[in-house]
Amino acid sequence: MSLKDSIDMQRLPSHIAIIMDGNGRWAQEKGEDRLFGHLHGVESVRNIVEGCAELGIGFLTLYAFSTENWDRPANEVSGLMEILVDTIRKEVPTLNKNNIKLHVIGDLNMLPANARLALKEALQETSINTGLNLVMALSYSSRWELVNAVKNIAVDVKEGTLSPDGITQETLQKYLSTSEFPDPELMIRTSGEYRISNFLLYQLAYAELYFTNTRWPDFRKDNLYEAIIDFQNRERRFGKTGEQLYKKDDVAQ
Repeated sequence: MSLKDSIDMQRLPSHIAIIMDGNGRWAQEKGEDRLFGHLHGVESVRNIVEGCAELGIGFLTLYAFSTENWDRPANEVSGLMEILVDTIRKEVPTLNKNNIKLHVIGDLNMLPANARLALKEALQETSINTGLNLVMALSYSSRWELVNAVKNIAVDVKEGTLSPDGITQETLQKYLSTSEFPDPELMIRTSGEYRISNFLLYQLAYAELYFTNTRWPDFRKDNLYEAIIDFQNRERRFGKTGEQLYKKDDVAQ
């Protein structure tokens, strides 16, 4: 039986988030420059997006570029922006063919004008699609997102449209970049690093975390299936005891 056949299709995570790590190290291990790894990482994006769409996953968020990545060497950053623009424009027909809707979160004002234009066009061209929601986190960091949310809440409080006493967890969620999406249930990080790196810190509160040594350019559908199977073998308690969950299941039966 294949890995895909081992997946319980009734217990899929509704939202998968991925930190696509290891492009640069993968390239350096092969004696190439870091951009060589980023170029090959694009093929992994295609493969995993296709895999999620085939399974019927509702949301896939990819951490493509953090606000901290702007501090990388200038030639790597400019090369990444060129890859971004080129990839977006090439992939839109495939996204439409597979009924995939593109979303973007992050401080897009930091992106070069040609990248913003390419993103705007891609968002418009895929806006009516109803299949997989592909969320690209670009120039994104969770601390930036949270500070931005607090600023906007403060503005509304000052203008009298929001009462401080009425602020709840649900209020904060409405001001986040991800307000339209459910929180991730599974977060995958490639390349053997064991940290979240300022990614969806609020939204990952109850996500299952999966770490693999596989570099992102080598990550393919079978790796995705392994992560989902691992997810399905975990007991998700949300602060409750296992006995409480089993009792609830017995009552439901």
